[in-house]
Amino acid sequence: MAAGAFPSRAERANGAASEGAVLVALDFGRDDHAASRAELEALATSAGARVLAVVEGRRSRPDPALFAGSGKVEELARVRAAAGASVVIFDHELSPAQQRNLERAVGCRVVDRTSLILDIFAQRASSHEGKVQVELAQLQHMSTRLVRGWTHLERQKGGIGLRGPGETQLETDRRLIGRRVKVLRARLARLERQRTVQRRARARGEVLSLSLVGYTNAGKSTLFNALTHAGAYAADRLFATVDTTTRRLYLPALGAITVSDTVGFIRGLPHALVAAFRATLEETVHADLLLHVVDASSPTRERQIDEVNKVLEEIGAQSVPQLLVWNKIDLNGAGPGIDRDDCGSIARVRLSARTGAGLDALRQALAEAAASKAESRRLATEPGHTKDAHVT
Repeated sequence: MAAGAFPSRAERANGAASEGAVLVALDFGRDDHAASRAELEALATSAGARVLAVVEGRRSRPDPALFAGSGKVEELARVRAAAGASVVIFDHELSPAQQRNLERAVGCRVVDRTSLILDIFAQRASSHEGKVQVELAQLQHMSTRLVRGWTHLERQKGGIGLRGPGETQLETDRRLIGRRVKVLRARLARLERQRTVQRRARARGEVLSLSLVGYTNAGKSTLFNALTHAGAYAADRLFATVDTTTRRLYLPALGAITVSDTVGFIRGLPHALVAAFRATLEETVHADLLLHVVDASSPTRERQIDEVNKVLEEIGAQSVPQLLVWNKIDLNGAGPGIDRDDCGSIARVRLSARTGAGLDALRQALAEAAASKAESRRLATEPGHTKDAHVT
C-alpha cells in the first residue's frame, strides 16, 4: 500500500476523518490467536483506521486463490458493504494474486499485514534517513504488485506522437521504480558510512554503547527519556518510534555512555523493512550491550521476547550481550529490583520507566556490565593472553 493510504498523524491531529476498515483475523491453530487479533486492531488504529467490524474464522491452511475460503469471502463482502468500510485489512501476508482476487470479490481495497506496517512506518518516519529507508521498503514491496494497477493497459500503439519504445505501462513503471531504488540505496550507503565513522570515534574513546531493543510498545522510548531526559516522542501505541535517536548519558559509576533508542520489533516484521533499516539497526549490531525491554504486563511477553530475538538474529546481533529489562511493573504489581541467576549474574531488571521505580537498579546493573567489559578488555591486553585464556 502506498504511503498516505491512511490519514497521517498530522491529519488525525487536525481532526481528519479516519478510514473505515473491516479486519480479517483467521485462526490457523496458533495458541496466540486472541493476542494476534488484538495486535491487528492496535495496528489498524495506529495507522489511522476506524475499525467497523472484525471477521474471524478457522482454517487448516490458506486458500491459494483467496486466502480465506469462498464462503468466508462472501461473508466478508456482506459485512464490508453493511459497514460501509472502504478498506479490508488482513492479519496475514497475502500474495499479489490473492490480493487482486479479494479486491474483486469484496469490492474495495484490500491491505495485508506487511502493507499495513509499511504504511505506519511511512506516517511516523521524520528523519531524512528514516524516510529514505521506508520509501525503499515500500518500493521493493510495491514492485511485486504493480500488475494490480496496470492489467487493463495494452502495449503502447503507434501513431503520430505516440510511437514509443513499445513497452507496457507495467514495464515502464518497473523501470522507474528500479531507478528510484538504486538512488535510495546509494543514499543509504552514504548514511551508513557516516554512521561507521561515528561508531569508530566512540570506540576510540572507549565509550560504553547501549542500544534499547524490544517489541513495539514495550516502553523503550519512555525508558530512553527517563534515562537521558531526551524528550523523544513516546506514546501508548504501536511503532510510536521508527527513527533511531542516540544521546550521551553520564552516570557517576560509569562516566559517559551512549544510549540509542531503536525501532520496535513485531511478529511478521516485513523483511523488506528489516533490510531497508539495516543501516539504522547497525547501531544494535555494534552495541556493547542490548537493553532488551519487555512489557512485563503482557500475557504474551515470552513469545514477544522470542520474536525480538528472531529479528536480532536476522540482522546479525544475536551474539551481542543482552540485559532483560522488565518494564511496566506498575501494571502487574511486581516490585522493582534485580533478579540474578545461579552464578550471581544479573538475569533481569524489574522497573517502571513511567514511574521511575527501579531505575536505580538499572543503573547498578549497567555499572556491573561496564565493569565486566573493562575486565574483559584488560584480560585481552595482557601478555600471553589467548582467546580462551580466561575461560574456565
